[in-house]
Amino acid sequence: MTAEDVPPRRGRGRRPADEVRADILSTTGELLLAEGIADLTFDRVARVAGVSKTTLYKWWPSRGALALDGYFHAVENTLAFPDTGDIRADLLSQLHAFVALMTETAGGSALLQLIGEAQTDPELAASYRALYSAERRRLAVERLTRAQEAGQLRTDVDVRVLVDQLWGSVYHRLLIPDEPVTREFATALVTNLLDGVAAR
Repeated sequence: MTAEDVPPRRGRGRRPADEVRADILSTTGELLLAEGIADLTFDRVARVAGVSKTTLYKWWPSRGALALDGYFHAVENTLAFPDTGDIRADLLSQLHAFVALMTETAGGSALLQLIGEAQTDPELAASYRALYSAERRRLAVERLTRAQEAGQLRTDVDVRVLVDQLWGSVYHRLLIPDEPVTREFATALVTNLLDGVAAR
């Protein structure tokens, strides 16, 4: 057991459920971003968070469901979509943050493992769509729609397709690593999208 795995001292009395749940999610997210999913178990999360496994099973039916919830909790602020009024700057900021998370922390490999497990786990697949991918898509679509309304993007463009072009390209390189995922790659995606690639 590492020092990190020693549970913190708790005061007497039952803690509010919201506080317990927040502690569990924080613990799970920290473990995922630091180490990935390989050693993430209900036993370990329960020990570090200072709760019982029964408590974990009350809220999460599987390790994958717990990992996904913890992951979303850990990255929610990092991947928040900025709105400075400049769609180019905001796309660059968000994609650069996403690339850094995927390539500079264990969170990248953890997310890819969760996507892999979701292919054979219908409950995890549904949770992934509802909790993570649908929410990430919603934030991007809302920001791109505001850019359309501000006259920064053509009104005839389907912004949902733009989301696939940008973030889908990053996921493609992550899942099929023929080429590296870099900050420069993210910048090129935004530049090609907003400036166009056809010869003038």
